[in-house]
Amino acid sequence: MPLTTPLSERLGIELPILAAPMFLVSGVDLVVASCEAGILGTIPSLNFRTPEAFRAGLEAIRSRTDRPFGVNVPLKLIDPARLEADLALCLEYEVPVIITSLGDPSAVVRAAHDRGLAVLHDATNLRHARKAEAAGVDAVIAVAAGAGGHAGRVSPFVLVPWLVEHLSCPVVAAGGVATGRQLAASLALGAQAVYVGTRFIAAEESAASPAYKAMCVRGDPDDVVYTDQVSGVHGNFLRRTIPAGGPVKDVKRWKDIWSAGQGIALADAVKPVAAIVADMVAEYEAARAALPPVGAS
Repeated sequence: MPLTTPLSERLGIELPILAAPMFLVSGVDLVVASCEAGILGTIPSLNFRTPEAFRAGLEAIRSRTDRPFGVNVPLKLIDPARLEADLALCLEYEVPVIITSLGDPSAVVRAAHDRGLAVLHDATNLRHARKAEAAGVDAVIAVAAGAGGHAGRVSPFVLVPWLVEHLSCPVVAAGGVATGRQLAASLALGAQAVYVGTRFIAAEESAASPAYKAMCVRGDPDDVVYTDQVSGVHGNFLRRTIPAGGPVKDVKRWKDIWSAGQGIALADAVKPVAAIVADMVAEYEAARAALPPVGAS
């Protein structure tokens, strides 16, 4: 039985799994490997230091896979000139999925839809999700507690069904999703796809350093701290990379302070993306099979 949803079909992917765009972790190799594994590979435009480098990155992705991929463009916390250049390149190269965050996606939606491109938007609460839906996004990413990077405070077991109940557009579950069991749970809550970040930090194809990957293999949720001291917006970061007793401004943020979500507790080894995806599918099938039948005593 195929594992698809209306949203995965809309995005042109085989499985309802999105490899979340991670700053300084998602590179061309990770994007291509994700796409070839049947999921949506994504990358932040800011992983390229200049618009020229971003153009080269888009060309590299296009040359190595003909499958859909996505680019994350933050609408705030970015120089306006760089934002304009990055969005122009996304449209020029007809990036199939544009993922926006931290701002109003209305203008992006209009421009993307004119070219038949999809727009997904991060939201941590119903108020922001409703604004995104009103802007016309194709789906809202419910960024719940436990997600890596900029994350919300609400449990995914509340945020996902809450948004599903009040929105007409599809919802993507984000926050601690690292296994097929959580994929099954997310779909049961009404999500049409899941956003997986931290598990892919430990992928062989990720750009994370060996030490970073090691921290994300069988770590502990207590290793993750929720703070706004890195970017001014609350997010989850690995405690051991945050200066003890010293100001965050004295280190290179994001490069020296590593982001991760609570899903580090469920990553068991550094593996190729294809193996991680295969594991998730097998775990999903096992989780469904293990559910008790209706009326069982």
